Amino acid sequence: MFLIRPYYRNNKLESIKTLSYSLEKYIIDNDYIVDADLEKALQITINNNACSVLFNQHGHVIYSSDSIGAQCLLKRSIKLDDVDVVPMKNGSYMIEKLANASEYEVIVSSQINDLESIIYGQKIDSNLGTYYLFVNSPLEPIESVVRFVLNQYYLFTSFILILSLAISLYLASKISHPLIKMKNEAVKLAHGNYDTTFVGSGYSEVNELANTLNDAKDKLSKIDELRRDLIANVSHDLKTPLTMIKAYAEMILDISGDKKEKREEHLNVIIKEVNYLDNLIKDMQELSKMQAGYIVLNKYNFDLSSKVLEVIHLFDVMIHEKSFEVELNVQPDVFVYADEVKIGQVIYNFISNAFKNSDDHTKVIINLTANEDFTRFEVVDQGSGIKEEDLPYIWDRYYKIEKKFIRNHQGTGLGLAIVKAILDAHNIAYGVESEYGKGSIFYFKISNYYDENDL
Repeated sequence: MFLIRPYYRNNKLESIKTLSYSLEKYIIDNDYIVDADLEKALQITINNNACSVLFNQHGHVIYSSDSIGAQCLLKRSIKLDDVDVVPMKNGSYMIEKLANASEYEVIVSSQINDLESIIYGQKIDSNLGTYYLFVNSPLEPIESVVRFVLNQYYLFTSFILILSLAISLYLASKISHPLIKMKNEAVKLAHGNYDTTFVGSGYSEVNELANTLNDAKDKLSKIDELRRDLIANVSHDLKTPLTMIKAYAEMILDISGDKKEKREEHLNVIIKEVNYLDNLIKDMQELSKMQAGYIVLNKYNFDLSSKVLEVIHLFDVMIHEKSFEVELNVQPDVFVYADEVKIGQVIYNFISNAFKNSDDHTKVIINLTANEDFTRFEVVDQGSGIKEEDLPYIWDRYYKIEKKFIRNHQGTGLGLAIVKAILDAHNIAYGVESEYGKGSIFYFKISNYYDENDL
């Protein structure tokens, strides 16, 4: 209401000014006045619901037009500056309003019906002389219009609010329903039930949330499975040697106590099992330190070719006993910048893993090659291979592909996990390529470029 009234008045004033300029064009701008121009000026006045009067510099009326009849205040007595005046009859008084200004505007009320009107005056200098043009147009009563507009506005606003509320409730329901379902599934997941599925909706954000939760659920399920396997493996690897130690100790006590050969045989088994337990505990401690970040690397340049040959000689007895065929393709004089002892552990574990997973009389290939960019070491076996779905998990400690807890006396089951920790600490690329039933290739690649800060 407060904005509509001034807006309407300003627009009305602008239209009156435009009318005034049009009248000036047809009446004044020419060097002489013709009837045709007067007719056009009269028609403009009629079209704009106004009346007008043109005074010369002496205050005499030289032109007037009227299309509003009794509402034209130029012909009636009005109060201007507390003076009652009839503008059309008091030209001198009116032109005084433009004595010090080129424009004059005022809003006055009719003394008959109190309706408001705008009177606009303009001083015009032309070739024919100086003229004073006054235009009057009534201000329509806008209160009823405003009330109508406000009523329509309230109705429209109420409709929009109700519609917005309905849409909001619908969208909230559509969004919240899958979220509530996800929350219920999350509660199941929190209680260890991994048989849950998070279903999204038509919104990308909700779908992304569902996909993220499903991915987290799958990873948690895998972690829980690995945890159970870890407990089972550790329990098995501890229980088996303890059982053997107890059994052979009882045999020494009951049977072989006075028989030197039998006693030594039984004691050797006990020592072997104790050594296995000692190695298992050492490997677990070392791996825990590595995975916790407590690993110190003593890096320097060393001959990796000599290191590979040194490690392979440690398996001479096994190679002979199992009749393995070993093919060595070791490029000589290959130097790398790394921790020699820990890289030796990696090489040992790769070769040991190849022998443990290969049948007797099969071939194992050991390659060491180098170029300008990197050095690659790999061990190729013809063992049983690894299924594709198992490949991402073989570096996890105690992960067993067939899930059969059969202890191998040649290792503790932590070899590849230790390899991963060592190579990660060196920031060395590594991996495995395997085809189930045909064999595997374990490798690592050392970059020949290193940060000088490591020196």
